[in-house]
Amino acid sequence: MSSEALTDVESAPSPRRRRTGLVPLLVVGAGVAALVAAGLLAATGNDRTGLIVVRVLTESAAVVTIGSLLLAAFLVPPQSSGLLAADGYAALRTAGWTALLWTLGAVLAVPFTAADAVGQPVSVMFNPAELLQAAGFIEQARAWMITAVVVALIALGSTIVLSWGWTAVLFFLSLFALLPVAVTGHSSGGGSHDMATNSLLFHLVGAALWVGGLIALLTHGRRRGSDLALATTRFSAIALVCWIVMAVSGVINALVRLPLGDLFTTNYGLLVVAKIAALLLLGGFGYLQRVRGVRDVVRTGSSSALLRLAGIEVLLMFVTLGIAAALSRTPPPTDGRSLPSRVELYIGYDLAGAPTSFRLFFDWRFDLIFGTASIALAVLYLAGVRRLRKRGDAWPVGRTVAWVLGCATILLATSSGIGRYAPAMFSVHMGAHMLLSMLAPILLVLGGPVTLALRALPTSGKDGPTGPRDWILAFVQSPVAKLLTNPFVALFLFVGSFYGLYFSGLFDAALPSHWAHLAMNAHFILVGYVFYWPVIGIDPAPNRLPPLGRLGLLFASIPFHAFFGITLMSSQTVIGENFYRALGLPWVTSRLEDQRLGGGIAWAAGELPLLVVMVALLVQWARSDNRDARRSDRRADGDGDADLAAYNAMLKKMSGD
Repeated sequence: MSSEALTDVESAPSPRRRRTGLVPLLVVGAGVAALVAAGLLAATGNDRTGLIVVRVLTESAAVVTIGSLLLAAFLVPPQSSGLLAADGYAALRTAGWTALLWTLGAVLAVPFTAADAVGQPVSVMFNPAELLQAAGFIEQARAWMITAVVVALIALGSTIVLSWGWTAVLFFLSLFALLPVAVTGHSSGGGSHDMATNSLLFHLVGAALWVGGLIALLTHGRRRGSDLALATTRFSAIALVCWIVMAVSGVINALVRLPLGDLFTTNYGLLVVAKIAALLLLGGFGYLQRVRGVRDVVRTGSSSALLRLAGIEVLLMFVTLGIAAALSRTPPPTDGRSLPSRVELYIGYDLAGAPTSFRLFFDWRFDLIFGTASIALAVLYLAGVRRLRKRGDAWPVGRTVAWVLGCATILLATSSGIGRYAPAMFSVHMGAHMLLSMLAPILLVLGGPVTLALRALPTSGKDGPTGPRDWILAFVQSPVAKLLTNPFVALFLFVGSFYGLYFSGLFDAALPSHWAHLAMNAHFILVGYVFYWPVIGIDPAPNRLPPLGRLGLLFASIPFHAFFGITLMSSQTVIGENFYRALGLPWVTSRLEDQRLGGGIAWAAGELPLLVVMVALLVQWARSDNRDARRSDRRADGDGDADLAAYNAMLKKMSGD
């Protein structure tokens, strides 16, 4: 730690000397949540008190950790030097302590989960040998282990970092720590598990940001921290979005698992009704908070109204957490419901038949993650263009068309029949892979989203607090962005992912899990974007290449890509053989031939993107030459063409005249 950093922290008011009120609130709230969950489970005859108490306490620590990091990173501004201010530092230290509790809870959840799964007393599972054996075949126990490791890193990081950038990294890492357990619960099995898992991910992230953010804001207000009006205004916008996300995703998740007729006749349905009622109450308190509390803070700087409303809302949120925990431990009803088919058990839904051209393009199943993301990105981009045009600034139509087509490509690859058949057939999967890694990133980088955002978003001013525009600039200039856009790193990630995924056994292990398909699709898009950003990107890149360097990087990837496709076409071993055999699609008569078709798609699919990239490079090269020529002409007009006169004088001298 530098001496300047120590001076800044020591000169700031010590957060330990301030009254926070967090510990009593957390203890009371978590206790209420645990009692609600245990009582509901006992009332429904599902007595798992030990496990549910551990889970509620763990989830309470998780939301406080996430909310504290949210406050430190995005709700209160850092110092001009990039170091956290006193309030951000206090929130970061709170996150460190609650992350320790989260880690402890995740560690304890492993034996409790294993004991619950195998029907043994929990004392047996505290034997290391028994625990490791059980965790070897119990997926959720492994998920808790992964969570414990990730959260331990967050706890460690919270004690040593002081900069805004690393605090933001810890925040996103804390959101990631929610995912392992979320994708291995009830929603990950049975029919429609793809829709159930996707909706649950939205629900959990929305709840964590809302609950944790409100607790952190309440603590900030009781501490009488600075920039309370700014933090309240920013959280108000986040809370509204989170409530909408939770409401929509909760309804989708309930409809997937529960017929409407069972809503009031089953224990699971009654818990769903209770959770819906709690969410409606939370929405009402959230509205009052935004209308009255925020207005009071912004107008007078007093936090009294906000604290009164927020305190009640936090307790109601903990009650909702208890209901959600009870719901997660209650299996949905199965009476009167037909058993899912083998295909539906494996991929979450049935297929109508062989993938004809009509089915590939019109047999849609909306992907809640990537479908929603593609639509949201297109809407945000168009809103930015509209803002520029309203103030009289121009934005090239070609960039808008490229971005919208890129978003449409993601939507097509994940939500059309291509996305529907991709988990079940290697050839269709490879087609989706090529769309997501080769075509969509090219179109997206040609849209220049960073440039648009920097022009559309308001500047913070000389003494104003940092905002979204500053966060984007900080990311573009960050060491992470510089590393990823390094030509050798970008080439290795782009090309190496083809070989590392399919020829290492990783793809075989990923096939049965829906979350792994989500991870693969995200990887394809991000790695493709990182590769094409320095090659043809409109946006300023940390590692900007000259035109010949861009062309060289592009041509360096072509042989590796072609060899990958040829290797798939000539291979005698079926990748993912066990999964595809268990799926047993009647129209796939030869899995090896389907794989060879996928190799042919991978080989041929590089031609169209290559053509698009070549055209883009030539156009950019020509425009660069034209800009240089115009710049030279303006300089010549300004200095009377001094360069040409000097050149003519040199020639005259050399000729001896």
